[in-house]
Amino acid sequence: MTLNIALVSDQIAMDYLRPAFTARFPHAVLHRIDTEVQELDALADIDAVVCWSPPIGLLARMPKLRLVQSVGAGTDHITRDTSLPDVPICRIVDSEMAAGMNAYVAWAVVHGQRHMDGYIESQRRAAWEESPVVPPGRHRVGIAGLGVLGQSAARALAAIGYRVRGWSRSPKSGLPEGIEAFHGDAARAEFLAGCDTLVCLLPLTEDTQNILNAELFAQLPRGARLVNAGRGAQLVQDDLLAALDSGQIASAVLDAFVEEPLPQAHPFWQHPRITVTPHIATRTGPEAIARQTEDNLKRVSV
Repeated sequence: MTLNIALVSDQIAMDYLRPAFTARFPHAVLHRIDTEVQELDALADIDAVVCWSPPIGLLARMPKLRLVQSVGAGTDHITRDTSLPDVPICRIVDSEMAAGMNAYVAWAVVHGQRHMDGYIESQRRAAWEESPVVPPGRHRVGIAGLGVLGQSAARALAAIGYRVRGWSRSPKSGLPEGIEAFHGDAARAEFLAGCDTLVCLLPLTEDTQNILNAELFAQLPRGARLVNAGRGAQLVQDDLLAALDSGQIASAVLDAFVEEPLPQAHPFWQHPRITVTPHIATRTGPEAIARQTEDNLKRVSV
């Protein structure tokens, strides 16, 4: 029986996965349903979906579906669909993903804390201009979201010398040594009050949607910096623009957006205190995704 695998996304082109999946599944038929290609003729034959943000309602139209494989560590981009069929949903488990997020978060924190955007602008004007040099130990970084990626990023920042604290919805055990931990709504204001830079790595849930809003920004020290490598729907965009204009937020590095790709006319592109990256904080390689898809297919076939 021929295996049919669909590479699916309503946000990105999935052709980058084709070589690895062709090598791993030489006898399978690969189908693309993404931002560039809409191969919808074989929905009735699809056995497995490999996806990032599949279109709402699409998976329910696949009667033979046996596996839904996320290409990332999270599955909220899949479970947002209330019409999902009752099949296993698997996420990627990848140590290199944590290393990639460590590098991104460390860069984003240093970029703001050491005024790198100002130096880039100074270079354009051939101007030798210094900003205050503050040691990492005098800068407090708060990580909202203490899952695998959040804890790993906390360790990396602490190793540089930053004072790191973390917040999660519920208590966490086994946290890195030296990380000041907070949890629950009751402790959120205390956590935020000690964040010179706030890094959001929260999963997207009903509780965290729109969590990065005017109320939260007001609880940060004036002039705090924001890094959002979580989900675009966690950020209230107009509230961020207002906080930047008022000086409550000094700068923001944003990697996730409600609409991706970010429209060319969006005000984030031209804002002098916003750095936009195209959802590249971390990635798992195509070969690892194909290998884990094969492993998970074997499990569901037993």
